[in-house]
Amino acid sequence: MEPLSLTDKKQSEEDKHLQEEVKTAGSIPSHIAIIMDGNGRWAQDKGNIRLFGHKEGVESVRDITEACAQLGVSHLTLYAFSTENWNRPSSEINGLMKLLVHSLQNEANRLHKNNIRLVSIGQIDRLPSSCRNKLEEVKELTKENDRLELCLALSYSGRWDITEAVKKLAKDVKDGKIDPENIDDDMISTRLSTGKVPDPDLIIRTSGEYRISNFLLWQLAYSELYITQTYWPDFRRDELYKAIQSYQKRERRFGKVKKGYTKKVSASVINKILS
Repeated sequence: MEPLSLTDKKQSEEDKHLQEEVKTAGSIPSHIAIIMDGNGRWAQDKGNIRLFGHKEGVESVRDITEACAQLGVSHLTLYAFSTENWNRPSSEINGLMKLLVHSLQNEANRLHKNNIRLVSIGQIDRLPSSCRNKLEEVKELTKENDRLELCLALSYSGRWDITEAVKKLAKDVKDGKIDPENIDDDMISTRLSTGKVPDPDLIIRTSGEYRISNFLLWQLAYSELYITQTYWPDFRRDELYKAIQSYQKRERRFGKVKKGYTKKVSASVINKILS
């Protein structure tokens, strides 16, 4: 049986056609990570308080999650709350935490019916107990689902993630489990909070800011970047399709030379150039 829509609305024929175009145009990213930015500015532009923007941003989360599941994306990681966000006014933080609990409560059954697994990364112990309890409840409910893994980065910091991985490595060295000389990239990667997940193929940042903001610093080494001026509350599936289509036009080289750009050069020619 086809899973229910997260929005409880039937997918339009036009949207099905658009998704088919995206699927046939090239490979679909296995892992998409999104820095959801611009909620506050979106609300202020409309003469509302910032929390109004965060509330509307939940609708974008629902729509993008649904679209990713329909397209066959395996992993979607959303930067929901950074460690730096704790520096915001207490009234906004309290509103965000209440919104998180409310959203988890409302979306739990939809996620489960749509075979979507919820996971989280970050310093979850810093969240209020109401948030932690509801988060764990939904994670437990959806833990066996395998259509799409939706990861919420909450109280997350890329530097914190790397620091924690280094601590784990240091302990393993101290306990004699590994030789320091044998430490490599893979050992660090597997000790990150995303250790069991492939690195993001595509990272999207909304609101036009050109920075990573301490998000998945290690994991984004070779991710393709897509930055849009669109604020997160206005970032819906049509904008997602644009990001994926941009990704599909790129050649991912991972430090290698562009295809068709190499030419064998003899040692004598190299020596002549360097002489």
